[in-house]
Amino acid sequence: MRRVALVVGCWVGITAALAAQKPDLSPARWPAGEEARYFALQNTVRTTAGVATGSQGAVTVAYGAYAARAGLEALKQGGNAIDAALTTALTQVALTGGAPISYFGIMSLVYYDAKTGEITAMNAGWNTVRGETSALTIPGAVDLAGGKHLGTVPSGRTALVGGFMKGVEAAHRRFGRLPFAALFDPAIHVAESGMPVTAKLADQFTMRAEDLARLPATRAVFLKADGSTYRTGELFRQPALGQTLRAVAATGADHMYRGPWARRAVAAIQADGGKMALEDLAGYDVVWGSAIRAPFGAYEIATAGAPNGGGVSLIEAQNLAAAAGLVDVGHWATSGAALRIAADVTQGWIVGLIPEAGRKQLFPTLDFSEASRLTTAHAAALWREIQAGRMPVKWGRDVPKHSDDVVVVDRDGNMAAITHSINCVIWGKTAITVDGITIGDPASFQQAVVAATGPGNRVPDPTETGILLRDGKPVLAFASMGSGLHQRTFQGLLNYTRYGMTVDQAIDAPDFFLPTMRPAQGGYVLAVPAGRFPKAVLDGSGLPYLEVDGDGARFGGEGVWVAISRDPATGALRAASHNRSNSAAVAY
Repeated sequence: MRRVALVVGCWVGITAALAAQKPDLSPARWPAGEEARYFALQNTVRTTAGVATGSQGAVTVAYGAYAARAGLEALKQGGNAIDAALTTALTQVALTGGAPISYFGIMSLVYYDAKTGEITAMNAGWNTVRGETSALTIPGAVDLAGGKHLGTVPSGRTALVGGFMKGVEAAHRRFGRLPFAALFDPAIHVAESGMPVTAKLADQFTMRAEDLARLPATRAVFLKADGSTYRTGELFRQPALGQTLRAVAATGADHMYRGPWARRAVAAIQADGGKMALEDLAGYDVVWGSAIRAPFGAYEIATAGAPNGGGVSLIEAQNLAAAAGLVDVGHWATSGAALRIAADVTQGWIVGLIPEAGRKQLFPTLDFSEASRLTTAHAAALWREIQAGRMPVKWGRDVPKHSDDVVVVDRDGNMAAITHSINCVIWGKTAITVDGITIGDPASFQQAVVAATGPGNRVPDPTETGILLRDGKPVLAFASMGSGLHQRTFQGLLNYTRYGMTVDQAIDAPDFFLPTMRPAQGGYVLAVPAGRFPKAVLDGSGLPYLEVDGDGARFGGEGVWVAISRDPATGALRAASHNRSNSAAVAY
């Protein structure tokens, strides 16, 4: 009996010790003053990249300094790169009220596992609705000027099946270390305890007040009882969201894909004329695959392949830069000739959007299979076609699609790069909200893509996230977002690999945006941030150009690229965040 008592006593002691070690990532337990400090940073717009150095772990984001701090807490409490990245992403959504990003949005992930050396890609993108058999008749939205979202009567047919929460669960199940529920602690705290409204969020409430008031469930979350909007500095709570996040943390993503939330979401979408059914949510799953890889000079790029389309475009653009001899001409910030080449190279991604029949007609001798587009021979041939003027109509900015980025590297060298998005204007024109979770209208501008994808299938994802290797060892993790994400990724990678810049220097260097369309100036117009390029360089490019001021950058075709570098010999980390937002890079 005494031996049994000793064994029981030891077990009770071990259990108590484990309970004492249970992570609690809630900001309520952060050191005194930390939460207030990072809430203040939420309302601070950076003019240079955030920079942080360390060796134990680092987090960087495109937006949301507070969320970056939440991810760092996950690292400090024993989590790995995926735990921290998912914690950060979950917190980002709560901090924005589900406006530019959503728990029913989409996610792409590239992950380096230091133990196995494998680089894996996960796609949690949109699925089309099985019952939607006439996609070209989905009510549309048109951007006429300045990023304004216009549309017909809001329609539930514009909703697609989002994979964000499925992606969170799948990524954690495969790579996570902390308990699943712990990842939700900061987001639940923000939702239930509340947050001071930032100036940006207050402007969004005002700008979209009419849409937010359309449905009772949305009005109850985002407007005051008297119908007025929240103002800068006022406390904004999301109790319904807090309850939903607690349910997902306790029971898993099935709460949203097979359980109570799924039923209420389908009912809300169908009440607005949508065709989504429970089977659409229950049948959703993420897509895993090995990263596609291609050499680039002394480096190798690893990124996501199909159903992601952005990864191939990323690699193709780097090969096009080499074929064009861009680096030999100089940097686009100091040479008009280099700026022209860089702008033309980054227009090459349009070809990937053209249906196969159209590509064959335009370029009958070129092979546009994924395997071919990863090669330098393909890039050289495509560059000759670009120089000969055989590119199709230039591609400019359309309806703004909002997103966010997270990049994390932990002490063991694991790397996680995430881009997630609501993929439409803030909240969507429909502004449907179910139990605190926003449902956007991404089909309102993708009718042709949805039609080509077919009912119940995965929509191609244009995001560009990845890992950069040198001598077989990962040295950089990066993610990008924004309408000019392709241009920004192209520039960030070249700045680091070919121009010898650090990650923060690569972000702070003058950058050009996705071109805009201005008929009065000839149509295709190069867009750049105001005051960053010498006039002689802009004039020397031979392109019509538009200088966009800081406040208009996000709607002016801006791209965002954030990254963390790691020295494989010393483990030294250098993280850099966006330079025109409330971002932050944190490390220890």
